[in-house]
Amino acid sequence: MEERVRAYVLNVEKAINTLSSMSLDEESRGIVELARSYLSDSKYYLEKGDVFTSLACIAYAEGLLDALKRLGKASFEWEPLSKLLARPKVLVAGAFEILHPGHLHLLKKAWELGRVHVVVARDSSIRRIKGREPVVPEQQRLEVVSAVKYVDTAVLGDEEDFLKPVEHIKPDIILLGPDQWVTPEKLKNEIRKRGLFDIEILKLPERIGGELYSTRGIIKRVCQIQRSSNIL
Repeated sequence: MEERVRAYVLNVEKAINTLSSMSLDEESRGIVELARSYLSDSKYYLEKGDVFTSLACIAYAEGLLDALKRLGKASFEWEPLSKLLARPKVLVAGAFEILHPGHLHLLKKAWELGRVHVVVARDSSIRRIKGREPVVPEQQRLEVVSAVKYVDTAVLGDEEDFLKPVEHIKPDIILLGPDQWVTPEKLKNEIRKRGLFDIEILKLPERIGGELYSTRGIIKRVCQIQRSSNIL
């Protein structure tokens, strides 16, 4: 039941994203925004475990969009439910210390490929890999990432073995960010040693945006402002 409701939620979300990019009259835009509100309520109740209230909310949203379509005020197609239920698992991993548009771009690209499962790096991993203290503690980073609309589930990584979550989640696809330290070739070799042979590994080709589209750039900017303002 829960998986089917998640599929309905995803279908409505896809339709709203399509309509948001279209030129609609004022009344139609208002109906789309009302559907978006019901979508938000549905996702909230679904995460709280109240599947039936979530279903009721998403049914209202779906009905509003269907009305627009039948009246000829909007054009879009619903995805077959069977296709949505069969969406692949997509694993994304990272520190997510200061959530910025670069992170959102990565998560959105993952969402376009399937259901997104995020592994959030532990504080100890950040100390080991980056050689410094994490900016934000792991539980807070996990909470923020879990709230992103593109994310299906988020978990903390393993402190000793970064591949353990991969073994547990068994994703169909792993999507790497453009700056992640491991290469697709090395990762593929490592997961094959664990008996995982059917995982597709993709990597975003390049980072989007400028300096403030990275945690390092944001930290650098904060330090510059602090120095110039003499903030203690």
